Formats: sequence, C-alpha cells, structure tokens
Amino acid sequence: MKRNREEIISQILSICMDGAIKTRVVYKANLNFKTVEPYLELLIKNKLLKVQPGKRTFYETTKKGENLLKAMENVNKVMGFKSL
Repeated sequence: MKRNREEIISQILSICMDGAIKTRVVYKANLNFKTVEPYLELLIKNKLLKVQPGKRTFYETTKKGENLLKAMENVNKVMGFKSL
C-alpha cells in the first residue's frame, strides 16, 4: 500500500527522535536515498529536524518536530486510524 506524505514525515520524525544518520532513516522508513532527500530538506527548512554535522551527518527531531508528531498521532487516534 502506498504511503502518503504525512505518514512518511511522521515516520522520519519518529526515527530521528533519538538522532539518526541518513542511512538509518532510509532503511527504517523503507525509502531510498533519492526519495528521502526532499523530505529531510523540508523538515530541516521547517525546523522540525536539526542537523548535527560531523564525520557523519546526524539528524535529530526538534521540539517543534516532537509537537507535530504528537499532534499527528492525536489526529490518527481521534479518527480511529492505525498508529504510524
């Protein structure tokens, strides 16, 4: 089943809660490197993810991102949708 944009964003934010490198995001979210890039850029641009540069770039969900993730989970709960 094809996932929508909101489901993918929710997954990425969840994966990055404790920090993750791009490879982990790609594999855990079942995406490819070409597909994940626009999502990471969008989340960084909107201050939902922060980047920790270093030997390996590390992505971490911000407080704003955590709040969005909780809001998305609440909407799904109210609507009776399966958790993401």
